[in-house]
Amino acid sequence: MALLNDKDRKYLENEFAERLKNPVKLVVFTQTIACEYCRETEQIAREVGELSPKLSVEVYNFVTDKGVAEQYGIDKIPATAVIGARDYGIRFYGVPAGYEFTTLVEDILDVSAGESGLSAAAKEALGRITTPVTLQVFVTPTCPYCPSAVSLAHKMALESEHIRGEMVESIEFPHLVQRYSVMGVPRTVINETVFIDGAVPETVMIDRVLEAAGLAIPRMVDHAVPPEEL
Repeated sequence: MALLNDKDRKYLENEFAERLKNPVKLVVFTQTIACEYCRETEQIAREVGELSPKLSVEVYNFVTDKGVAEQYGIDKIPATAVIGARDYGIRFYGVPAGYEFTTLVEDILDVSAGESGLSAAAKEALGRITTPVTLQVFVTPTCPYCPSAVSLAHKMALESEHIRGEMVESIEFPHLVQRYSVMGVPRTVINETVFIDGAVPETVMIDRVLEAAGLAIPRMVDHAVPPEEL
């Protein structure tokens, strides 16, 4: 049974036909057992991949294709990497469903264009980063504020070769929820040392990323959308 209805399929076909510039590859990692949402994750990628000749899908088994998983830095499943002219470090851990499906579509368009859409000031600030920074954004599929946090993390990864932006679906990875004391979503964990609760503006996220990289003292957080409780 298809996950995308005819209306959504037609809309996305038109969007991709008009807006996709360069090829985009979805690389999915799954396994057949002990992975509740692997099948749905693969199906979403395959259905999206059918909507444009500029989209392609590769599916790997997390266990038997261990070398490929290591190449992409995949350490849990289900996982989806959105690859364009290069690997920008954009990752979905967990099924990109619900509100996060919109994020996947936006990522495909951004990666195809090779343009993050961040402000000039943000690009300049991110250009100062020379050490690895990983943003893990914890979400749930029903959280309406989570996509903005994930999208911002992914845009930063697109802009800087030193940044990885990872969506982590909380329900699917309860051990990580416990490790990082995730009581509500979105919660962004930066290099496991800096934590942001709720959806925050670009300027605030930039400052916290620079803080994690040891480059700046963050501004005060304001105008944030508080997290939803799990």
